[in-house]
Amino acid sequence: MDITIFGATGGTGRHLVEQAVEHDHTVTAVVRDPARMPLSHRNLTVLTADVADPAALRPAIAGRDAVLSALAASSKRGDIAATAVRAILRARDSVRRFVVVSAAPVGPVPAGESLLGRALLTPVVRAVFRDVYADLAAMESHVRDSDTDWTIMRPPRLLDTPLTGNYRRALGQGVPGGHSVSRADLAHAMLASLDDPATVRQVVGIAS
Repeated sequence: MDITIFGATGGTGRHLVEQAVEHDHTVTAVVRDPARMPLSHRNLTVLTADVADPAALRPAIAGRDAVLSALAASSKRGDIAATAVRAILRARDSVRRFVVVSAAPVGPVPAGESLLGRALLTPVVRAVFRDVYADLAAMESHVRDSDTDWTIMRPPRLLDTPLTGNYRRALGQGVPGGHSVSRADLAHAMLASLDDPATVRQVVGIAS
């Protein structure tokens, strides 16, 4: 596929770019600082653009088969995730496939979650990172309201551990008892979802 990746220099984004070019996808990586992109590859084009400006994003998206966003929300950067997704949706033209990263605490506690997770861990995490999750919830709302073939990935705590390919998914909810997953495995799941019709217009929980 010919794909565009946002958040390409972040923890998950770098894995997305690396795995995508390894699997012969043609990748356009949209970045703020090209010096932070360590990878060079014949299938990779790096573009610098303001992710809040739809006009600046159109050349990066036009004619692509899919768009993936690994942009992370941050309490220090306001509503960056929601703002960027709004701009991407305005810039996308005819591109339909859209895969974004959110976070497990944005959704309800999954059926089968332990009492500890339901009564203590999830409420504490939501309280500590409430601004981040508010941004991600707004982002999800924009995605759901779009006419794209969207997939929203909701991982729990992300780890800088190697790719295993051994992770669990749950359509429409979080993964019960799933409290972490590697960024490399999250990237793997995002790329795998591109041609998986079961994930279209679905929230997908993922965890180790």
